[in-house]
Amino acid sequence: MTDTFKQLEHAKLDSRMPLAEVLEAVRFNDVGLIPAIAQQHDSGEVLMMAWMNREALEETLATGRVCYWSRSRGKLWRKGESSGQQQHLRGASLDCDGDTLLLQVEQTGPACHTGRRSCFYVALEESEVRITSEPLIDPETLYRKPAQER
Repeated sequence: MTDTFKQLEHAKLDSRMPLAEVLEAVRFNDVGLIPAIAQQHDSGEVLMMAWMNREALEETLATGRVCYWSRSRGKLWRKGESSGQQQHLRGASLDCDGDTLLLQVEQTGPACHTGRRSCFYVALEESEVRITSEPLIDPETLYRKPAQER
């Protein structure tokens, strides 16, 4: 753990520190990523987990529109750029070690590429897996390109 996060352990309520200093201390993994958990700001529902690099985090903080790093595409991914189901930042927090982000967001429509509200719909039970929600939108419809792009 960095000295910055050690200092924060003892910080008093409403203490302040420059954002740039804390971002320098964030513990990105060996490929420059940090897990980011998206939670609906008003209900507390956990919507998804994705990855951010420093650029995605800085863009999210600057614009208020959540941006992730797509490992499969190898580029920045602005949530909703292909589906229209955007996330708008309402708050962001780091955990005590500086290695995980919690994003409070306003999610428009489903967060999951399956068309479900949350990506966490596969419940692991004693001897079975149970699906806990239906898609809100058919994924084929959600990601269908407009007629002019087909």
